Amino acid sequence: MKHTYIISAIAILLCTACTDALLGEQGTFDEELYLNYQTKTDLELPFEETWYVSVGGRTHLTGGHHFITRGAGQRYAYDMGIVRDRTDRTGDGTRNEDYFTFGARLNAPGDGKIIALENNINDNYIPGKVNSDIDDKTIAGNYILIDHLNGEYSMLAHFKKGSIIVAVGDIVSKGQEIGKAGNSGNSSGPHLHYHLQNSPNYLDGLGLPAQFQNYYEDDIFKNTGEPVRGQFIRKE
Repeated sequence: MKHTYIISAIAILLCTACTDALLGEQGTFDEELYLNYQTKTDLELPFEETWYVSVGGRTHLTGGHHFITRGAGQRYAYDMGIVRDRTDRTGDGTRNEDYFTFGARLNAPGDGKIIALENNINDNYIPGKVNSDIDDKTIAGNYILIDHLNGEYSMLAHFKKGSIIVAVGDIVSKGQEIGKAGNSGNSSGPHLHYHLQNSPNYLDGLGLPAQFQNYYEDDIFKNTGEPVRGQFIRKE
C-alpha cells in the first residue's frame, strides 16, 4: 500500500521502551482475565460501506494500542478507515478532505446512552501533524462515550468538528447515525478510533475485547468475530 495508513499516535505517546515492560504484572493479569472474554453488548460495525483495519487484534503485532494497558482502556482498540483501490485518498493528501474517511457517516455500535462527548475541537489542519493545542485532555479529539448499561462502554474518537448529532443523555440504537469521521485530537490522519472499556470515565479503566456481530471479513461472513489488522470489513 503506497501510504502507511492511519495508525493512531495515542499509543506512541505512552508506549514503553521494552517488551517486558509492556505488560508488567498488572498487564499480564489483565490479559489472563479477558483471554476468554465474551462481549455482552450486541455490537455491529459502526460505519457504512467497507473499511480497512489498520490497527486491531489481541496480539502486540496487530494491536498497536497494546502499549497502553491498564488505566487507559485502549488495550483492544481499533483504528479503521476507508481504503479504495489501494489508497485512502485522492489528491496529494495535504487536506483532510482528500481522504475518503473524512466526513464518512459513523453509527452507534450498540444500544445505549450517551454519557459524554466533545464536539468542538478543530480537526488537525494538516493530516499527519497534530495541532499544537492538543494535550492529554484532548487526545481523543471530538469523541462520544456510550454506556451500554451492562458494564461495557463504547468510545469512538476523532470525529469531525461539529459533526456529532447526539447529545449527552440521549438514548441511541444500534446503527443510528451519531456523527462524521474526522481528524481531531492526537490523530495521524482521518480515521475512527474505537474501543470497548469497563469504565464510564474518559480513557480510563480496562479495555475489553469487542466482538462484532454479522459482518464480513475480506468477504467472508462472520456471525461473531474480532477483526484484525489488514482486513477489509463491512456490515452484512
